[in-house]
Amino acid sequence: MTTISTALRDKTTNLGAGPSTLPTEVLLEAAQGIVDYKGTGMGITELSHRSSTFKQLLTQAEDDLRALLDVPDEYAVLFMQGGGTEQFSATLLNMLAVHAARNPGAREAPPVDYVVSGAWSAKALKEAKRLTPRVNVACDIRSAICDPDAHIPEPASWSLSEAPAMLYYCDNETIDGFEFPHDFVARLPASYRAQVPIVADCSSNVLSRPIDVRAHAALFFGAQKNIGPSGVTVVIVRRELVVDPDAVRTPYPPVIPTTLVYKNAMDNGSLYNTPPMFPLYVSALVFAKLRKDGGVAGAQKRALEKSSAVYNALAAHPKRFRPTVAHPAFRSKMNITFRILDEHTGEPSEEAETQFIKLCGEHRIEQVAGHRSVGGLRTSLYNASTLEQAHTLAALLTQFAG
Repeated sequence: MTTISTALRDKTTNLGAGPSTLPTEVLLEAAQGIVDYKGTGMGITELSHRSSTFKQLLTQAEDDLRALLDVPDEYAVLFMQGGGTEQFSATLLNMLAVHAARNPGAREAPPVDYVVSGAWSAKALKEAKRLTPRVNVACDIRSAICDPDAHIPEPASWSLSEAPAMLYYCDNETIDGFEFPHDFVARLPASYRAQVPIVADCSSNVLSRPIDVRAHAALFFGAQKNIGPSGVTVVIVRRELVVDPDAVRTPYPPVIPTTLVYKNAMDNGSLYNTPPMFPLYVSALVFAKLRKDGGVAGAQKRALEKSSAVYNALAAHPKRFRPTVAHPAFRSKMNITFRILDEHTGEPSEEAETQFIKLCGEHRIEQVAGHRSVGGLRTSLYNASTLEQAHTLAALLTQFAG
């Protein structure tokens, strides 16, 4: 019989941006569960998704997630599929349906507001423009992110629409290493926040710090960063904003595909169709483990310690390293992006970056190259990474800087 060895895994630091590292003890338990789930004699992927056994797993996963994020009863927790990219469509379409249901006499689509802060919010914006005609860029922060002399506009100064169907923002940009400060969006005008559904993509920093669920109409996040394997996408949505789009009698929104309709997912307990059972199982194990490990508050403390170790190493050698986010308050705790500079010109050096990636490989630190669209380096310190691994990376940066 095949045995599972963690010998090489124990020596390897995986800093990939997603799919990302998961706790070894969770994977070992999941490996058993895929063969024999809790003494049933059947693997988790072999059970009926409508069995009481799987429904218990799903209920426990939801209960644990609610406890971790302080999700009130007036919000539904939906376990969906399609990743954050599919939610670019789903959140927009469902919020347009809500607006149409509340404004039955409306003859044209309302505006929707988008905050663009990096690659993923730009993709969300692009998808919105495919689906609805009145898309407003409330603020495009991208040009200011890497410029230390630029000012990142306060939300009160954004070009906000009057009575939009929603405002979208990405809480943490995985590719760009940009993360909004915890209370940044709460600085929106109070009258706007009271009237406009606010939607947040939290895919790459969920469970690493608290988030005010009640301040949002909907949150969504793919599992493959801080939760589990790719395949599960979680949506947390205010129940009063879940409507039947087929009952709406206005020229908009477009017809919503069945599996993207939040009401279908909510009314069927996330079991409208067969869910991704193994990723859900692993996610449930991660939720349970995080609750035992101090919850989100504990994860936030560890994230600050880990990211500070690396950022401090970068800051100690400003002629060799340059964080790509010039404003410290907006630097991600999860995805640290930076360039290595040529010692003579002070400009980013792809040759030096290749050398550093090679050095990391020699020390079994893997997946540190930046995203192919931007280059540079990216080290992702998700919840499953350890403080020891962060210190090892920091020491290697110091060594490389000479």
